[in-house]
Amino acid sequence: RLEGTIIAEAFLRKGIAAFILKYRLPSDSIMKDKAIGPLQDAQQAIKTVRQRAAEWNLDAKKIGIMGFSAGGHLASTAGTHFDKSYIPNDENISLRPDFMILVYPVITFKDGLTHKGSMNNLLGENPDAERVAFFSNELHVDKNTPPTWLTQTGDDAVVPVENSILFYQALIRNKVLAEMHLYPLGNHGFVLKLPVDEWMQPLFEWMKKSNFMTVKQ
Repeated sequence: RLEGTIIAEAFLRKGIAAFILKYRLPSDSIMKDKAIGPLQDAQQAIKTVRQRAAEWNLDAKKIGIMGFSAGGHLASTAGTHFDKSYIPNDENISLRPDFMILVYPVITFKDGLTHKGSMNNLLGENPDAERVAFFSNELHVDKNTPPTWLTQTGDDAVVPVENSILFYQALIRNKVLAEMHLYPLGNHGFVLKLPVDEWMQPLFEWMKKSNFMTVKQ
């Protein structure tokens, strides 16, 4: 089964509705601006779920976003760039996630700390400094950034753990509620080697105490 399906099912077992977003990967052939395409899909997902919350028996004020690795960059982009709508939104529905779950996320595009493949795929080989700064999401955290749960390992050889640390520090500076779990070993993708209910248990506890779980388990 797909990794996303297994994780979604773990949420469902806790009474938490979960949606899997199959977003478009950056591509010059199908997008006017490939850097914005994935963000458009994330914003549309948030808009759709919030717009149909009553129909689906959801709490429109408890709509979060979760991302792993490069998907963590997309999730953190949605959580730090929600003030501008990159999709049609005449209804003026809030595109701000109510919380973020970031698992070994790409956060920054700073030299020496970023995942070069993610940056090149999104921005091309030689992006200008303004675009690099725009998508270095730790630079865009403010008091309105959603509460965030992060996890990563110190020996991550793909995405340096400093990505999570930088984002956590920015959240704390701005007095945004955040919880981070760092482990010494496991490398990139460490959660995929563990039973989902094991590594997600701290996440469920955080969601419960942060009142993001409508159904108590």
